[in-house]
Amino acid sequence: MEQLELFQFRNISRLKLDCPDELHLFVGPNAQGKTNILESLYVLSIGKSHRTRKDKELIRWEQSVARLQARVVREDRSQRLEVRLHPRGKKVVRNGLEQRRLSEYIGSLTAVLFAPEDLSIVKGSPQVRRRFLDMEIGQVHPAYIHYLTRYNKLLTQRNSLLKELAKDRRPESGLLEVLDEQLIEYCTHLWKRRYQFIGRLSHWARDIHHSITQGRETLCLEYLPSAEVDPDMDEEMYADVLRQELGQLRDREIHRGSTLIGPHRDDLRLSVNGTDLHTFGSQGQQRTAALSTKLAEIELIRQETGTYPILLLDDVLSELDDSRKTHLLEAIRGKVQTFVTATGLEGIDEETLDRARIFRVRQGNISELR
Repeated sequence: MEQLELFQFRNISRLKLDCPDELHLFVGPNAQGKTNILESLYVLSIGKSHRTRKDKELIRWEQSVARLQARVVREDRSQRLEVRLHPRGKKVVRNGLEQRRLSEYIGSLTAVLFAPEDLSIVKGSPQVRRRFLDMEIGQVHPAYIHYLTRYNKLLTQRNSLLKELAKDRRPESGLLEVLDEQLIEYCTHLWKRRYQFIGRLSHWARDIHHSITQGRETLCLEYLPSAEVDPDMDEEMYADVLRQELGQLRDREIHRGSTLIGPHRDDLRLSVNGTDLHTFGSQGQQRTAALSTKLAEIELIRQETGTYPILLLDDVLSELDDSRKTHLLEAIRGKVQTFVTATGLEGIDEETLDRARIFRVRQGNISELR
């Protein structure tokens, strides 16, 4: 990425930052706007924030619009990316042309974000892990976002119908069968993509984790679907299984007014040497697994797209011990353009500081220190 421009984004009034270098370090006290810079890069990549689902919260207080722009180079071609935010919605623009769907925009700038809360990938709720999968798969397979959006809309419609059937206690109409067939179509596509992604991610994560732990631990990522499906099935077999299980769950779903099976109820298990990290892993093991998974994302995106993503490290160096910090910095050196936030320079080695452009952030204002 070569340039970032922000207008009325969060607490940043205006910013124009040339950033062709490999490493950029933003320093300042908490609540000054450091994370906002990394968030803007993530929004330019994904089209969505990782901190809020409400786009209007990204607009600076008492302002009506916000604009994010970036100039990126991929395969020796320069592209202009833009996200325009308005209280009633947003527009994503590439090279001056508005993209009709977010799935047509995603992939122009890929990014991997690593923040302290990413430990939740290991120890958090299944919802956290599903969101992780959805955001990362969408970057390398934009059509996945299209199917996921349609699936979520269908899920809302189907749950509404189930609630009506439960309330009215009337016989099920043919509409539910129609919605079931659409549900089956979207589920099979999402399951297929998730299985493929986790299989490849697990391969990279296992090797990286093995290196970090000096061969003592083997990390495994395993997909846990809510239906009796497996990665060796084709889409027709997925459909048959889901159709049968929906039939068996029909009465329970109507009683509860909720869809009880599908990608929205799946999970991801991370284990080391066969031990589930969510339940039994130490904090050190959980941190190492999270780091291995994030580094694996970088390699997977490069493999899928031919280009390394940008890496966003949000106050994460202070959360890692010296061994993990050294492995992280060595793994990305010379390969990945990186943007780092920190409250101070303490604990960052001189070699890293010597090759970084360092900026001070205070109350939304950014100034270069060196």
